[in-house]
Amino acid sequence: MASDMTPLPELNNVTIKIISFLNNSTSHNQIRQVQTQLILQNLVGDSTIGSHFITACKSLGLLDLAHLFYFTQNRRPHVFICNSLIRAFSHSHNSHSPLFIYLHMLRNSILPNNFTYPFLLKSLSDLREFKQGECVHTHVIKLGHYNDIYVLNSLLDVYASSGHIYLCRKLFDEFPQRDVVSWTVLIMGYRNARKYDESLIAFEQMQYAGVIPNHVTMVNALAACANFGALEMGLWIHDFIKRNKWDMDVILGTSLIDMYGKCGRIEEGLAVFRSMKKKNTFTWNAVIQGLALAKSGDEALWWFNIMEQEGVKADQVTLVAVLLACSHAGLVDTGTRIFGAIVDGKYQFPPTVKHYACMVDIFARAGELEEAFKCLNKMPYEPTKAIWGSLLAGGKAHGNLNLSEFAAWKLIELEPGNSAYYVVLSNLYAQMGRWSDVEKVREMMIDKGLKKDLGYSSVEFERHKLVDYLLS
Repeated sequence: MASDMTPLPELNNVTIKIISFLNNSTSHNQIRQVQTQLILQNLVGDSTIGSHFITACKSLGLLDLAHLFYFTQNRRPHVFICNSLIRAFSHSHNSHSPLFIYLHMLRNSILPNNFTYPFLLKSLSDLREFKQGECVHTHVIKLGHYNDIYVLNSLLDVYASSGHIYLCRKLFDEFPQRDVVSWTVLIMGYRNARKYDESLIAFEQMQYAGVIPNHVTMVNALAACANFGALEMGLWIHDFIKRNKWDMDVILGTSLIDMYGKCGRIEEGLAVFRSMKKKNTFTWNAVIQGLALAKSGDEALWWFNIMEQEGVKADQVTLVAVLLACSHAGLVDTGTRIFGAIVDGKYQFPPTVKHYACMVDIFARAGELEEAFKCLNKMPYEPTKAIWGSLLAGGKAHGNLNLSEFAAWKLIELEPGNSAYYVVLSNLYAQMGRWSDVEKVREMMIDKGLKKDLGYSSVEFERHKLVDYLLS
């Protein structure tokens, strides 16, 4: 993005010395000395020094000090100073400050310009501040910045990040011009809203518009392909990357591996993995997840061992993928051993609800239903739908219909509007010959206005939902 092109005054010796001192400052005391000199030399309003002062404060974690200094010394600092503070805070952990600075500007008649808004909107996007974003949107229109592509793209990102994808698309369609960032934000917005088909349609529309995608575009399009199972589009993207001789960086390579793994082509994913010069934990996770989905439990564990041998630190996602691989491959003892290592602190984090969900599923799939129920009762979390779904499926597969009945009722408690759970409960009662209970369940569905969906097996549906939950 362009920078605020405020004309630079000719620098005198005092200004040069102060800037040099700021560039080499390493302590709070040195910043305090500069503050004193700025007041004594009447240089508080110098925007050139101000820019360096704010940068020095940011590097030392003293942005709040810079904010306080400029707004106590002068109620109406130059817009360049305000913009510099907004920009610095937008890249800090204190994402609320840009909005406070902006409100101070409005209250004190400091007119925002087109350099004010992109970083203000970035902070609102990071905070998912939809309502505040809408207010700023009206200011952008009133102040005549509606033709600035940087401002518009930043507005678009606020709507996309806060999940208001309809408004995001509406704004996008109103743009007088669109660049690669505009299209990428739209694609990412659809992806984050889990509208993967719409994300891929937008990606295709981008091609028709003659806009060349960048790395960020491709990462988001690949994520949509992975979650939608759009292998053909994923192959086209991989071919585009090769034809254009793009560098296979860690993020792009990991996205490709994830796409191949989730589309059932893990061998192609492994080829990408082997070709990558640099890899991180996320890259290894994508490989192990892909092998888990391919039900190659032994191979997933082999890669996990290689990962540990190479000194790559496993995270929570890694261990979920490893336990999922054990579940799909029926490796009960191995899964139990790995889960025990998590509990014992080997990986420096406690087991999460997803790790417990994997263990319940490992036992349930193997028919060790008593162990599955014990695991459920021991965990320090409320059981999720995925966990009850595992017990339901395990009980049905291994002939413990009473357990399945119990799990089905728990699912209904958690999601009383889901007709699938009533259907599976009705089918269980029919299997048990409890016809009066079948009729009661049907009456419950009628009372709630629910209709039976014959389009899928409820038990298998729960299995798929468990995998989606664990890998989300």
